Amino acid sequence: MTRNIGPCTDLDPGLDAPQIATEADIKALVQRFYALALGDDMLGPMFRATIADFDAHYTIVEDFWSHSLLGTDRYQRGTPYSHHAHLKVEAVHFDRWMTAFTAAVRETLPAAAAELALKRAAHMTQAFKAGMLPLPAPRRPATLAG
Repeated sequence: MTRNIGPCTDLDPGLDAPQIATEADIKALVQRFYALALGDDMLGPMFRATIADFDAHYTIVEDFWSHSLLGTDRYQRGTPYSHHAHLKVEAVHFDRWMTAFTAAVRETLPAAAAELALKRAAHMTQAFKAGMLPLPAPRRPATLAG
């Protein structure tokens, strides 16, 4: 397995880091996440309408998390954002995604891998929100009562 250093070095396991999870752990994470997400009344329909081939998609997602958690070079598709930017989402979608992902992580990954996965997911969620959601309406300045 080839290891890489990714763009988020504080989230990257690094070349000399001990293996914090196995490929089997990552496969279990992806399977559990999608079981939870597909059962969600908001995420499930969106995923089913967007993902044409779930087996192929699971492999891509496993490749991403193998890269993110183990530093492998399996994920070669650029940034995940570019593959999701077209989706019509609201803030609640991200909340539901994080809820399902957090549950799946806690159920499937060893502690060190879980911590790294949740940090990576929180970072990605904030970046996706910043790029995919409209800016909030400006607040009016408070008036002084006098």
